[in-house]
Amino acid sequence: MVTEGSGSRIKGGVLISRLNMLRHHGGQVRVDEVLRRLPPEDQALLRKMILPIAWYPMELNLRLDSAIAEVMSPEDKRRAFIDMGRASAEEALHGTQHVFVKPGDPQFLLSQAPQIYRFYYAVGSRTYEQAGANGAVLRTFGAENVTESDCLTIIGWHERAIELSGGRAVNTTHPLCRARGAPHCEYHFGWE
Repeated sequence: MVTEGSGSRIKGGVLISRLNMLRHHGGQVRVDEVLRRLPPEDQALLRKMILPIAWYPMELNLRLDSAIAEVMSPEDKRRAFIDMGRASAEEALHGTQHVFVKPGDPQFLLSQAPQIYRFYYAVGSRTYEQAGANGAVLRTFGAENVTESDCLTIIGWHERAIELSGGRAVNTTHPLCRARGAPHCEYHFGWE
């Protein structure tokens, strides 16, 4: 069900992009295969109309992502989570968030990270720091339910966003992660 108030929430647009990715990689058969791995209440919610701007429980998204990884890439779940993030960026940045893409200027998009964060998460914040002409550091503070798999989707999202903005040969490190006991999550991006 859609949540009210504060807490661990994520926008419905994320859930929609995950389901669209599944449809792209196997149609409704693939969606059904993934949904069967979820609890009945999750299945019921995900089979209804999902509102892109409504808030949904973050736990629902984490369970869906885990089920997708099990189906799509059981041998390399890390890659599956990165691919989910990439698919989400592809959909968002060719859709409602296209205003964040300036061809030839990945820094512009990355500088918008604090605002883009609010499109996806109800709790926490993200900062941007330029690191040379072709690099940036993003830091996430105060997020709830931080998992390494969610961080991988964030990496995939930003890698694809940099590519859509004209960056090539994107490389990423994730030296700090709250899921590994750090005080915040930190992502270092570089590109040609």
